[in-house]
Amino acid sequence: MKTLPCYFDYAATTPVDDRVIQAMVTCLGREGTFGNPASSSHAYGNQARQAVELARRQVAELVGCNADALVWTSGATESNNLAIKGLALNPHHTERRHLITSTIEHKAVIDTVRQLELAGCPVTWLEPDHRGLIHPDAVSQALRDDTLLVSLMLVNNELGTVTDIAAIGQIVREHGALFHVDAAQGAGKVVIDLGALPVDLMSFSAHKTYGPKGIGALYVGDRARPLLEAQMHGGGHEQGYRSGTLATHQIVGMGAAYALASAEMAEEVTRIDRLSAQLREGLLGLDGISLNGDPQQRIPHTLNLCIDRPGFNVASLANDLAVSSTSACNSASSSVSHVLLALGLTPTQAGSSLRLSLGRYTTEGDVEKAIAVIGEKARAQATTFW
Repeated sequence: MKTLPCYFDYAATTPVDDRVIQAMVTCLGREGTFGNPASSSHAYGNQARQAVELARRQVAELVGCNADALVWTSGATESNNLAIKGLALNPHHTERRHLITSTIEHKAVIDTVRQLELAGCPVTWLEPDHRGLIHPDAVSQALRDDTLLVSLMLVNNELGTVTDIAAIGQIVREHGALFHVDAAQGAGKVVIDLGALPVDLMSFSAHKTYGPKGIGALYVGDRARPLLEAQMHGGGHEQGYRSGTLATHQIVGMGAAYALASAEMAEEVTRIDRLSAQLREGLLGLDGISLNGDPQQRIPHTLNLCIDRPGFNVASLANDLAVSSTSACNSASSSVSHVLLALGLTPTQAGSSLRLSLGRYTTEGDVEKAIAVIGEKARAQATTFW
């Protein structure tokens, strides 16, 4: 059997933690918690409902909000769509339709906002600085009397840079608009306290945090609650915001994953920070390799590097390292990273950049191999080119 490459693509998805799998299995089969959580007339349904509500509390504990402020979705993409379309398409507040977002958001936000722009919503697209940051001043200058919503991510999925959502949220709130944050890449990596942050809507995903794919959540704060319109109808589940039979095993998996993050995040971030520093030092010391994104305002889990060496091809690493040349959303369309182009990189530079993302199961040996392989390939291909 062929040996798999070292995994450095945790930003695309994480393996489900074995402890999460064990929790999910208890919801399957005749002996498990298999009932429909909406079936309140018998023990099977009530048992499933209790499991769902425990998971809701577990997610809420990690992000510092009341459990009843969380709405289950199929993932961060649906959460983003519900947050943005659910406000913009509400027919009862047409006096505010202006949206603000940035050119370096995840495609789940960019494509959603583009659809609304085509439907007539005015949109301001903020550009990052050369290090991939969206500054509070830029948001302040873009706000208008008719601004309804500002949507920005907490952690950039390609760069690992962190947005100052506390400062931006305060500006947005004082203006009277609403603030949505895509936190898919931030949960379990940075401290989130929605009880203190001036954020009205926040999107979460399980599979970026060692939980299963196909499940996520949307935080709906008090200011957004009366204005949000459901985008999926058919039964009025989840307080009327998202209809559909709840997938108990997926929800329990997300709850278990977030509970583990609550207990282990501090220790895990410290370990990953050490490995990331080793990786940065080993690679940035090589000729022609530079860091994309701000070197300080970032999480340690994600590094984006430009390999500016003649003839270097990211695909040459595939047998040894599982890395990305862009985010998974761009890979699906074989396009060059829109994030790197927005930073001012040329298409050639963006095409020769790679994202290395570390996680729970990354070892020092993995890091040493990555340094050796990337260094060897960069030197060999540059020599071949010349």
